[in-house]
Amino acid sequence: MKVSIIVLGFAARCLAALPVIQDYSNPSLNASQLRIAYNGPNGMSVAWNTPNKLLRPIVWYGQHVNFPFEFAIGTSTTFNSSTNWDNIVYIDNLLPNTKYYYRVTDQPAYEGDFNQPENFYFVTAKEAGDHSSFSVAAFGDLGIITGTTPETAQIPDTFYSVFQHRSDFDFIWHSGDFGYANDWSEEEADGIFPNITGSVAYTDIMNSYYDQFVNVTMNTPYMVGPGNHEAECGVATANPVNCVAGQQNFTSYRHHFAMPTKDQTVGYVQNMWYSWNYGMAHFVQFNTETDFPSAPEHVYSGPFGTSGQQIAWLEADLAAVDRTVTPWVIVSGHRPWYSASTNCTACGDAFESVMVKYNVDVVWAGHVHFYERDTPIANGVPDPKGLNNPTSPWYITSGAAGNVEGHGKPKSPLPTFVEYVNSTSFGWSKWTFHNSSSLTHQFISSETNEVMDEATLYKDHGLKW
Repeated sequence: MKVSIIVLGFAARCLAALPVIQDYSNPSLNASQLRIAYNGPNGMSVAWNTPNKLLRPIVWYGQHVNFPFEFAIGTSTTFNSSTNWDNIVYIDNLLPNTKYYYRVTDQPAYEGDFNQPENFYFVTAKEAGDHSSFSVAAFGDLGIITGTTPETAQIPDTFYSVFQHRSDFDFIWHSGDFGYANDWSEEEADGIFPNITGSVAYTDIMNSYYDQFVNVTMNTPYMVGPGNHEAECGVATANPVNCVAGQQNFTSYRHHFAMPTKDQTVGYVQNMWYSWNYGMAHFVQFNTETDFPSAPEHVYSGPFGTSGQQIAWLEADLAAVDRTVTPWVIVSGHRPWYSASTNCTACGDAFESVMVKYNVDVVWAGHVHFYERDTPIANGVPDPKGLNNPTSPWYITSGAAGNVEGHGKPKSPLPTFVEYVNSTSFGWSKWTFHNSSSLTHQFISSETNEVMDEATLYKDHGLKW
């Protein structure tokens, strides 16, 4: 059986139908879920899933499509309640900004042209300090469906829109909330997926979500962060007493992804916080769910580091940034503390002073299910310079990718720091780094591909390029 049948649906834009929720307990199913990510300045990670454990997960790779002679060996792991195995291979000593073709053990089968060897490739990161412009796709809160009835439910248009634009950006940054498998009981009750239930429903929805996106993530680095839906199992509380083992405490998220955390000197934190450089920018993913005082998910999840480790790591990471090499510093955590809806006060208490201290340029979040652009702001005070060389971070919320919970509702009246809100369109963000002083953000409608909002930040970083 071939898993990625949705690939053809993308090509024809057959998005009115519901996604196919596969039975991943079927051992004959050739699982896939290929995804790639940056792994340090000269490396990549390649990951995929199989129905059985691989004794030696191998990635063959090279710069010529028919001769991928080099190889790397990884690990194959699973967890309680999972119906397949996560295979992760780290590749080091690659050339920067270079295209490599790859193949993996038990190479997944695809429909039509997507099975051709030239379609399995990745491009490594630009060197830190590279002055060339580039773009990034960013969003949070993407589920496997939108709509709340069998008549209105459909695959989110964001899957198709991002697929259409995949040549317009260098990587994807998804800051929390994948698939919304923990909403399976509501989807079952609403008749959207009437024949799935319990722990199998959770697992099958998550696996189907990842297969839904594979035609993008097999070639485009997919950088991710934890959200609250990764901590919950689909019952009234994330209390482990009420959850099936393996479906709480970010277990699926921690096994599935391979972010650049394995070489952190302060300890391996299992995709929960990390940073990477790309060209003229330093990117930071932090964790708004656990590992700081009064963290929203701290009662039943984590901690993943020692006491105070995340904040100490964040301080050290930002302090070490060479702004003559990577003048732009862009930071994301799942929950916003400036919002026209629900704001995470504990997150602001823990992280805002660090952002201000180290002159972070942009802080963006998801969690709230609409798009919001704020003015630069620090400690509750809007920056009088606006986007013209502010000293305060610029805040964006991009949680409108689309999921079963629908759009959020902003406050009325809007807080004074809010410049623009769109709570009716599903969409995603595109960041374009022009040079050392200009950065443009666009909110793109997933339904129409129209640019719904655009703004450019000017920052004088003291450089002439």
